[in-house]
Amino acid sequence: MGTTVTAPQTTDLLLTGARVRTFDDARPWAEAVGVTDGRITYVGSAADAPAARETRDLTGALVTPGIIDSHNHLLLGFDPDAVSLEGAETLDEVRRRIHDLAERRPDLDWICAENAVYSIVPGRRPNAADLAGLSDRPIFVTTYDQHSVWLNDAALRALGIAAGGDIPWGRPERDERGEPTGWVTDFYTSAMTRAGLAGLQRDIPMYSPERRYRKLLGSLALATASGITTVVEPQVPLAEIGLLDRARDAGLLSSRVIAALFHPIDADGAFRRDLRDAVDGATTSDLLRFGPVKLYADDVIEPHTAWMLDDYANRPGHRGHPSAPVGELTRIVTELDRLGFQTHTHATGDGGIRLALDAIEAAARTNGTRDRRHGIVHVECLDPADLPRFGSLGVTAAMQPRHCSPDLVAGTWMDNIGEQRWDRAWRIRSLMASGAHVALSSDWQVGEMDPLVGLYSALTRAGLDGSDAWTPDERIGLDDALRGYTREGAWAWHAEDDLGVLRVGARADLVAWSADLYEHESDPAALLEQRAELTVVGGAIVHDAERDAPLPEQHGALAHSAAAAH
Repeated sequence: MGTTVTAPQTTDLLLTGARVRTFDDARPWAEAVGVTDGRITYVGSAADAPAARETRDLTGALVTPGIIDSHNHLLLGFDPDAVSLEGAETLDEVRRRIHDLAERRPDLDWICAENAVYSIVPGRRPNAADLAGLSDRPIFVTTYDQHSVWLNDAALRALGIAAGGDIPWGRPERDERGEPTGWVTDFYTSAMTRAGLAGLQRDIPMYSPERRYRKLLGSLALATASGITTVVEPQVPLAEIGLLDRARDAGLLSSRVIAALFHPIDADGAFRRDLRDAVDGATTSDLLRFGPVKLYADDVIEPHTAWMLDDYANRPGHRGHPSAPVGELTRIVTELDRLGFQTHTHATGDGGIRLALDAIEAAARTNGTRDRRHGIVHVECLDPADLPRFGSLGVTAAMQPRHCSPDLVAGTWMDNIGEQRWDRAWRIRSLMASGAHVALSSDWQVGEMDPLVGLYSALTRAGLDGSDAWTPDERIGLDDALRGYTREGAWAWHAEDDLGVLRVGARADLVAWSADLYEHESDPAALLEQRAELTVVGGAIVHDAERDAPLPEQHGALAHSAAAAH
């Protein structure tokens, strides 16, 4: 018999005829799920299912808990007034796309492009001269990871950089003569400070509140269509809380949103009190809550700015740098932990990861707190000595399977780290085996949002074109990958009683896939041909692939186009 509770004999919605992977240890598999008043009221056999006001026969499909994307930059999104450089592997192609936008859009004061890769010019970083002759207007290009910016001469002049000035949203690189090269580092960490965001919104039209709101809505629509029922937006500046409030008040939050508030590494105690006041005073709902805090332990490996325990393989004597002086991160995490905050700390280099683990360990010891479930995001290069600390400290590893695909890391990332450290890269399987909680995510728009891309990458560690797997010992099975996107994601955000599981009493957040994904485990490429047929949030069908018009392609996220190597 199915599991039932005291509930109306007629349910609101019944999904039947499918294989149902519940991730409930008491009943791992079922055939039908009944929903009433936004909660699950039946899980069991199709034969014993109650009557329903609406019944969907999903023969041949797989039903799982809704996907929890634990690191998804909704506010970055896709800007239709910019050009995507995804898949542009040569400077000629980059120039062609930017020139085409400039020709088509004489109304734009700035020509903006997104998703450039670091290796677009072999052997060196791109510079302003590489953008010469495309337009007499300023050109602003972000890298695929949002950590660097590429400018032309007109932009350098417009921003005052050419005259020796600085900007609040990044660190302009200068040559040995002191002249700006057109490259800006430390972009994203600086851009989300109060001064940085204000300067960015003043300087660059793409970051105006209205265009940011448009990106947010586009990202939300894409999430819902992809089977994502909960999105963690990991970096919301205090100044942009209103964008999420606006979407909630307009009834446009089709997926749940957990908003992590950005904490600049140099912010003081007054700022942390502002954070506490903002969270305590926020209008929350079932679909929107604020509370985690985003920090940075270091930057990123590609431009040699992540903090490494040993020298970069191709830059002897250079180990990058932590985001704050050693000891400062511990002080900040300790105070945030004391104030009741859960932290979500970016760390990519093995030195940055150790700094973050040390800070979390010290905070728990100092404050005597337990079960905060602090998280470290990315965990790209993990020293073996630190692997067991995630499980022992109760730290979530928020990781992105797509990031370790060889079509993304071949070249700059691999070369910078060096082959002797490749076995430290994205150790998803090893962390899971150690007992750590590993919550999987997309890091949209750094990577494709579609969780099917993430599942494929977790199973293969291969490129989307099927190229040879890289570090294949860290591949995981489909069930573990789905658990990472559901049950583990719920645990990471203290929501395991309500989300990430299909059992009576839980919130009715679930997704029906176009096929039984388990049938494709031995041929993971077939996963890329599937889709989310139904997405249900709080018992309401918010996406129906047969009913809803397809979204326009957004940076290949639904078309599964391969990103360029970097």
